[in-house]
Amino acid sequence: MPDASAPAVPGTAPAPSPALHGSAEEKLAYRLFTGPDDRAFCERVSAALADGYVLHGSPAATFNGGSVIVAQAVVLPAAIASADAAVANAVDDLEFDGEGHA
Repeated sequence: MPDASAPAVPGTAPAPSPALHGSAEEKLAYRLFTGPDDRAFCERVSAALADGYVLHGSPAATFNGGSVIVAQAVVLPAAIASADAAVANAVDDLEFDGEGHA
């Protein structure tokens, strides 16, 4: 069921309701919220934070000639840990040249 809390923004899909992320459905590791810079947008991001997500990067904003459209990415902390471990393993696999560079 689409999120009816905010009007649709051309080129974006409505975010799923936080209620859909119960124990029956696995949470996505990454989510990007977009929409008008209003209370409904802030409530969607706040709900994700309450659901265990953390902010990822700075918010983005643009003006479409009529209103300000904002975006905010959120990730699950486990996704960050997994990505960090993958980078560390990749660096460990590189050959050391003896001069401080891998």
